[in-house]
Amino acid sequence: MISDSTSAASAAPRGGATVGLLTDLPALEATAVRHLRHWFSGAETRIALQHELQTSLGPVLGRQAYENFGRLCNFCVSEGRRPLVRHGMTCTCLGADENCFANLVAAAAHGEYEDATLFAALIVQPAKAQRAAVLAAKIGMVLDKMGEQQTSPAAHPPAHMPLSATLH
Repeated sequence: MISDSTSAASAAPRGGATVGLLTDLPALEATAVRHLRHWFSGAETRIALQHELQTSLGPVLGRQAYENFGRLCNFCVSEGRRPLVRHGMTCTCLGADENCFANLVAAAAHGEYEDATLFAALIVQPAKAQRAAVLAAKIGMVLDKMGEQQTSPAAHPPAHMPLSATLH
């Protein structure tokens, strides 16, 4: 016999289960989750996402990145195995589906297509997983390069440390 607490727990969306914190993710994965939340939180947040990408990447590449990201998100919904569960815009938690999406984007960005396809198969119908991995690679590589430019020590040297300083 199933107890009331067991049936209540199974009613909660499995993809929304907290698996960590956004702050625990590497930059690329955290950016993918943050952008995912922007995409699905309404017109205003999509406009903010588009503005952020165009500011970081320039008007042409930023628009292309925005469109490619939208294609990936919309594909995940239209071909999804089930609804893609996300946490709120300001939530510091990382949900299971968000983590899977982040790993899909990161694996694809780094050319790890078999892994990306496996992550994609957890989100979309397995027959569509390779297409999701290709879409993820298009945006993942751009987000990865964008993150490298923003976090590169040469691009942003700490004010208190000269470029020639050795840390270890």
